[in-house]
Amino acid sequence: MEKVSGEPVEALGSVQFSVNTAGGGVAKRTLSKSGEMHPLEDFQRIIELNLIASFNINRIMAKHMSGNEPNADGERGVMINTASIAAFEGQIGQVSYTAAKAGIAGMTLTMARDLGSVGIRVMTIAPSLFDTGLTRGIPEAGAQQLTKDAAFPRRMGRPEEYAIMAIAIFESAMMNGSTVRVDAGQRFAPR
Repeated sequence: MEKVSGEPVEALGSVQFSVNTAGGGVAKRTLSKSGEMHPLEDFQRIIELNLIASFNINRIMAKHMSGNEPNADGERGVMINTASIAAFEGQIGQVSYTAAKAGIAGMTLTMARDLGSVGIRVMTIAPSLFDTGLTRGIPEAGAQQLTKDAAFPRRMGRPEEYAIMAIAIFESAMMNGSTVRVDAGQRFAPR
């Protein structure tokens, strides 16, 4: 039997809310114009970083949450994963990232069904471009170019806007098994 370390959870007393924001990618076409194939190792690494790590965190959190005392509705915990709008309209060169983030969105309903019997909800947030560590170095002109196709506002999202959605999901027991886009109406073009 696999042992799940509970030291951090025990230090907190329990865990009722988990937000997973694993992410990262590479810009590689499946086959470049010069005939270079996308390295399989890069694809596997991005799947591991995004999809497998997200599943692993969820299974560990589910184990801990399942031992919680249920609230009046029978709920023991809420888990939120982070996909991306690239899960639905990935750009050229994002094949590994798109596959990983689509996998996260795809496992949301099934995992919610798996964990419903123990009172754990599962949701996914699919953000567009947000002003985080990965994008912080983009010059303002570049950020405007990247967000020009958003409906409104035409800017990168702010971390607190992601947090507002995460809190809303936590507070609304009816939010379960779905992926919510937080993207200002942005739809990625092919490039």
